[in-house]
Amino acid sequence: MTELIMVTGGARSGKSTIAEKIFENNETLLYIATSIPFDEEMKDRIMKHRDRRDEKWRTVEMYQNFIQLKENRDFIACQGILLDCITVMLSNWFYYKEISETTSLEQYEELEHAIIEDISNLINLTISYGKKMVIVTNELGMGIVPGDRMTRMYRDIAGRINQFIAKKADKVILSVSGIGIDLKKNQEG
Repeated sequence: MTELIMVTGGARSGKSTIAEKIFENNETLLYIATSIPFDEEMKDRIMKHRDRRDEKWRTVEMYQNFIQLKENRDFIACQGILLDCITVMLSNWFYYKEISETTSLEQYEELEHAIIEDISNLINLTISYGKKMVIVTNELGMGIVPGDRMTRMYRDIAGRINQFIAKKADKVILSVSGIGIDLKKNQEG
């Protein structure tokens, strides 16, 4: 059954655990890990996430060019897909595109457009294969305004990407202290 679910919330709010529980009754699952294990802390986080999942999960590590999944046998065979997470994915784009304080507004706009196009390709691919997909992301817009331009641009792009996904999603779950709240179910208007 085709379905798109977005799980959002603050850091350590229980997003990933909630997202994984959505798939408790599925037999074959694909975990799209967007993190790159560049230091010991990230390696530890990745290991803890892997240890929490059982053998029905297959993992692919990627943060861009999602259209390539149509050639991936685990993608083709799976019932459900979990992408974890958008904000880590965005960090990788920033790093590999060498985004800095001197990056122009036009370059930020080009980057945002490329990321949204890539995510759109993933969503469309998932729909065309009739799969359920859960996308995990951090909600960054509830804190103070960052003091530097690059961090503000990161927050702004993340917010617009989240809005893009939420608009397309059948369900949007906000995780607060490990409790999921269905936002679309409760939305007004």
